[in-house]
Amino acid sequence: MPTTQRAQPAPTNDAAPLDLDNPSRFINRELSWMAFNMRVLEEARNTRHPLLERVRFLSISASNWDEFYMVRVAGVKGQVDAGVKSLSQDGRTPAQQLADILERASELMRAQQRTWQDLKDELEVEGIAVVDVDSLGDDDLAWLERRFLDHVFPVLTPLAIDPANPFPFIPNLGFCLVLELRRANGNLSHALIPVPTQVERFVRLPGDTIRFVPLEDLIGRFLYHLFPNREVIRGGCFRVTRDSAIEFDERAEDLVRTFESALKRRRRGSAIRLSVNAEMDPDVLKIIVDELGVDRDDVFLWEGLLGLVDIKQLIVDDRPDLLFKPFDARFPERVRDFGGDIFAAIRAKDFIVHHPYESFDVVAQFVGQAARDPAVVAIKQTLYRTSNNSPIVAALCEAAEAGKQVTAMVELKARFDEEANIRWSRDLENAGVQVVYGFVDMKIHAKINLVVRRESGGLRSYAHFGTGNYHPVTAKIYTDLSFFTCEPALCRDAARIFNYMTGHDQPMDLEKLHYSPVDMRTSLIAMIDDEIAHARAGRPAGVWVKVNSLIDGKMIDALYRASQAGVKINLIFRGICGLRPGVTGLSENIRVKSIVGRFLEHSRIIVFGNGHRLPSKNAKVFISSADWMPRNLNRRVEALVPIENPTAHAQVLKEIMVTCLKDTAQSWELGGDGVYRRVPAADDALSAHDYFMTNPSLSGRGTARRERVAKTRPHLVES
Repeated sequence: MPTTQRAQPAPTNDAAPLDLDNPSRFINRELSWMAFNMRVLEEARNTRHPLLERVRFLSISASNWDEFYMVRVAGVKGQVDAGVKSLSQDGRTPAQQLADILERASELMRAQQRTWQDLKDELEVEGIAVVDVDSLGDDDLAWLERRFLDHVFPVLTPLAIDPANPFPFIPNLGFCLVLELRRANGNLSHALIPVPTQVERFVRLPGDTIRFVPLEDLIGRFLYHLFPNREVIRGGCFRVTRDSAIEFDERAEDLVRTFESALKRRRRGSAIRLSVNAEMDPDVLKIIVDELGVDRDDVFLWEGLLGLVDIKQLIVDDRPDLLFKPFDARFPERVRDFGGDIFAAIRAKDFIVHHPYESFDVVAQFVGQAARDPAVVAIKQTLYRTSNNSPIVAALCEAAEAGKQVTAMVELKARFDEEANIRWSRDLENAGVQVVYGFVDMKIHAKINLVVRRESGGLRSYAHFGTGNYHPVTAKIYTDLSFFTCEPALCRDAARIFNYMTGHDQPMDLEKLHYSPVDMRTSLIAMIDDEIAHARAGRPAGVWVKVNSLIDGKMIDALYRASQAGVKINLIFRGICGLRPGVTGLSENIRVKSIVGRFLEHSRIIVFGNGHRLPSKNAKVFISSADWMPRNLNRRVEALVPIENPTAHAQVLKEIMVTCLKDTAQSWELGGDGVYRRVPAADDALSAHDYFMTNPSLSGRGTARRERVAKTRPHLVES
């Protein structure tokens, strides 16, 4: 199993030294992302995982790759086509970046196909086979033909390609068969068969064994039903990827209607990648390339399976031995201690729920209880992404219909969720919710819910701050934090942030929160500078950061300055990292690691030593919705929330951060040379994910568990 992944090489020895003036101190964003997806792909080869979970990792890497092409590669190509010559922060022109991406693209896609072939062989050993239709017996073929005629043939539409018929539009991620046909008189013709997405990509055969036939092979076998009077000479398959960026007029009066129009245009974005099976006739390929307008550099010929994202359909429930052991999320005992009354639990003490190890149901219950509680007078909620049939949306509708004042901040610009957000925003409006779409030129990415309740003749506010979306489905696989509090200053700040999002007038001063786009970056850099001052004064100094991505040049340079001053820095990134750690004279005090495993690391945590050796009860601890990227710090509304309650503070710092830093079972470390190396792991290596699945969280535990936690994990009790 490979143990290294290249992000971007460091300069050669002949290059200028890496310092704060050398652009090579940064790792290119696009290449760093590609290195991350290679780490995801390597989990498909990681024999520590059950076989079908490895299939899932390969599917995820393929899905990631599709999105990367639709958004990032499309953007770089657009810059090249527009003649943009400006340099990225690591000193590359768009043309240079595109050349590097295309070089790595072939490498990554070849690795995906090799991994698929290996997994396919291993699946067959385990009794799960993707079979060649020509190898099947008469009974299987008869069943397949009935299946084809009943479930596939009615939705197929063969399309002739000739001067009388213009080349049809193939949508984004569209998959097609292309055929060369011969009539009885000897004349040749061509035709396309778009493969419908409404039909499963792999058809399971009946019988005691688990066997699948790819849909394109099924169609190919029974082409005579589509072309009864023509002979198929040869054929092939192709899959097209299109530019999926949305462009809209910021002066538009109706943002919803503008987005609906933009979504229709996105479906017809320019083709930026064409994947073709290697057997396709060159003349036929030329027709497709010319008609789609794809650059030759963006045509990829493969021996293997096109559209690897679809192999997730092979993950069958009847082989649980090849899946991760089932895991049931815990419901916080602290809430159970109060008979399920979440407001009473919050009044007793602030607490944090750690997803997915603890159930997202507590977040849904927070909104649901508020909707049904006659003492609640107002609910304010941000919604960036959520699910179909969302319990959050249903509760907001219920609250509005009950006469409560309900405000929902809906972000229309949540990429690939725009259409869903428009749909359920209308449901909210129909129920009487005040739906606000925020800013035309900024996304609202903060995760905040504020509930106002009548108590003791006055009003008391309760707040939920999250690091992840209000999405019950992704909350089962994303690691995120939910912080519940009724601390008055935090609730007042939450109200001020909502007023900013609805009224577009920046609050003068916040008491405890920091927020983008106004003061988050400056506040973070100021706290890094405080650590520099501690180090120079001879006091302990440290910074721990866990976010998804770090690419903001100002934040990276602040960390470099801190390292040069002697501050000890530990960084945990799931995906992109533009910083080079361990470089003498620049970053020798910085360690960077990436955790890739069963769950998707998504929580954002920032810790400052505050003049004490980490971990310490005196440290400053924050959770956030923001990654350290220019878009999050400049062009989004984000929140940085201090965690001051001693129990919650200890949970985030001593339980979550310490465990993640100690993880060796699923960790990679980044070197100054731009290479990620898998951390050597023994059979009993610590897995952060396994640890959190088997140990109750500190602030969410109930009174019955407190003594047991104190005895078994005394380092987690307030110190």
